[in-house]
Amino acid sequence: MKILKTTVLLSVLILGCVSKNEAQSVKKSQPNVILIITDDQGYGDLGATGNTIIKTPNIDSFYNESYHLTDFHVGPTCAPTRSSLMTGRYANSVGVWHTVGGWSLLREDEKTLGDMFTQAGYITGAFGKWHLGDNYDFKPENRGFHETVMHQGGGIEQTPDYWGNTYFDDTYFKNGKPQKYKGYCTDVFFEQAINFIKTNKNKPFFCYLAPNAPHGPYNVPVEYYNLYKDLPETVLADKQKRFYGMISNIDDNFGKLRKALTKLKVSDNTILIYMTDNGTAAGYYAKGAKVTGYNAEMRGTKGSEYEGGHRVPFFIYWKDGKISTPKDIDELTAQLDIMPTLAEMCGIELPKDHKKINGKSILPLLRGTQTSDDRILVTDSQRIQNPEKWKSSAVMQNKWRLINGKELYDVANDKGQKNNIAAQKPDKVAEMRNFYENWWKEVSVDFDKEVCFKIGNKLENPITLTAHDVHAANGQQPWNQPSIREGQKGSGYWSVNILSEGTYELSLRRYPLEANLALNASAKAITRKEISGLEEDVPAGKVMNYVAATINFGNTVKEKVNVSPTDFAANFRVHLKAGKTTLNASFIDDKGEENVAYYVYIKKI
Repeated sequence: MKILKTTVLLSVLILGCVSKNEAQSVKKSQPNVILIITDDQGYGDLGATGNTIIKTPNIDSFYNESYHLTDFHVGPTCAPTRSSLMTGRYANSVGVWHTVGGWSLLREDEKTLGDMFTQAGYITGAFGKWHLGDNYDFKPENRGFHETVMHQGGGIEQTPDYWGNTYFDDTYFKNGKPQKYKGYCTDVFFEQAINFIKTNKNKPFFCYLAPNAPHGPYNVPVEYYNLYKDLPETVLADKQKRFYGMISNIDDNFGKLRKALTKLKVSDNTILIYMTDNGTAAGYYAKGAKVTGYNAEMRGTKGSEYEGGHRVPFFIYWKDGKISTPKDIDELTAQLDIMPTLAEMCGIELPKDHKKINGKSILPLLRGTQTSDDRILVTDSQRIQNPEKWKSSAVMQNKWRLINGKELYDVANDKGQKNNIAAQKPDKVAEMRNFYENWWKEVSVDFDKEVCFKIGNKLENPITLTAHDVHAANGQQPWNQPSIREGQKGSGYWSVNILSEGTYELSLRRYPLEANLALNASAKAITRKEISGLEEDVPAGKVMNYVAATINFGNTVKEKVNVSPTDFAANFRVHLKAGKTTLNASFIDDKGEENVAYYVYIKKI
């Protein structure tokens, strides 16, 4: 894909033939970009895409002013999608094929949309969910974003997130530092994004707005739940009513954002994108003959290799770029295409030192200068420590879908993927299998290169490690705070890079520092009565009866200490040599049973 290097040429491509003076004016007013990606909202979770129950008037109105990629695909789960969106590269190549377990960390040498826009002189901001690492070199502030307000981990209430967050009046991380915010999470993230736009309206800006909603837990303001509460259970289950309420809240915030853009007089020259990160998590239930919700006739939901797991809505608007009327683009496209497309639309270069881009600019499709494309793309869902060939995979070409290397569907005539025609189309199966074989060779090159946390970095000393990111062959990562409260058993290790030899202090904790609780304390339960709109009670902390703790750095440094019920942490002081190694850190209870340390703080002295 050729990126045009002068604004004059870009102007010709995008706006038609213009004079030299007009071209210069375009350069002075490069388009702003707002990219909105919601969490766990599927293709069928909008009125505009055929859902007759959900209330999304603002997004539906936007649909009537925008171009729609009707065959747009992402990963079946969140972190892999976001890694590809940020880099234009396949998730399996950049080290993000899982949502936990040390494989949701975007490799340090990958370049992001934040890097690209910063390099081009844009002001960049990110608000909401990142899910590509919470430590130095992985955080959004280290990946090209000037201003950030985000939760940690893969969602609010997950293990790395600030302790006790409930979606209401939470503590988020502003430029990496914890700060208390008043209000519902989605309201806060949109408000912070609007403030960022107000501050930077006279400069080209890139705003990445990634609300955690409607990801679970399905905590929602009561007034939005009430929009659906009286519907019978045969129409929507209670959890779906909360899920739909969260989306209606997003819709209201989207309306506020569009009004703000108009008031600030930046709407016309702003590229505005609305998309989601995977198939629906709760918008569609099918249990035997009982079906509630809507899935646009597709098979599969979040996590599935079938169409409903990874085909999502994508709407784009740019009035000054002549993209402001409803139009369907039916060709196969993917999140991989966003980086090169935005680079071409904005007349900027791809990031310096970037690796091979797997996506390509779809501007010719948007402009109608290209009307067909026989490209082949792959999406898959690994979510294990060591990726497996063909696992939960979809090879896609036009309307053909090869599932797990065995099943072939023509979704043009079989939306629900009910009729496997692999036996009738052996040549097509062979063609698509051959593409996958070559794809696998490319993306599997670095599967054995674990991403390391940097220990002893002056820019993050101490460093906090959480059980969310331990490599566990059995999948035992206590990844959210209810699991911590319940005392869920975990195991595994962190991959670490000791940057320099020296003395280090380690503090192993059951609860994070901000909780201010002893190892064997019971964290206070949170009930619906305390927080309006809470989906379910958050349990009190189980008493664990820890009596000892151990650490093990690559079998070269092993230590054990005893702990008492009133201790807040198990503390170690050790001498470590520089280099890459592994860290195991565990507690032992009065029955001799071992459990991973949920939180580990490491400081170089």
